[in-house]
Amino acid sequence: MPRLFTGLEIPAEIGQTLSNLRGGLPGARWIDPENYHVTLRFIGDIDGMSANEIASMLFRVDRKPFEVKVQGLMSYGGRKPRAVVATIAPSKPLMELQAELERMMQRIGLDPEGRKFTPHVTLARLHDASDRDVADYLSLRGYFPSKAFMAERFVLFSSRASTGGGPYVVEDAYELCE
Repeated sequence: MPRLFTGLEIPAEIGQTLSNLRGGLPGARWIDPENYHVTLRFIGDIDGMSANEIASMLFRVDRKPFEVKVQGLMSYGGRKPRAVVATIAPSKPLMELQAELERMMQRIGLDPEGRKFTPHVTLARLHDASDRDVADYLSLRGYFPSKAFMAERFVLFSSRASTGGGPYVVEDAYELCE
């Protein structure tokens, strides 16, 4: 049973820039750059028939390419930090694409996503990292020149349930057309 989600791929040159921020944070498990992505909609563990239905339904998305801007680092989890992420500017086309995917998933019977969509790229998952260590890391590495790329497609990824952080496999790709 595949674990599926939709997302945007991160171009290799931006992945390389982000991977240069790795290290110097006790308790961090760094994600491999080839697994960097922006999750648009987590779908979950799906049977094969539902996976095929979802894959074919996603071809109906009719959106134009848009710019995605990576603009800094932050952590999730507050006083109990659990991840370091690169933030993504929440542009109108990005938010509209995510909202359309959310509506599609609900239409086929999936529960609504429980959390507000906050676009980001997970760089590290944290285990027993102190909020002080995370704050020190962010103050040293958190500011870098914004990087932008054109999202010309979104993809349907699969992952294995137990790993968290990859490897992710592109099951299908959906072009964003002019």
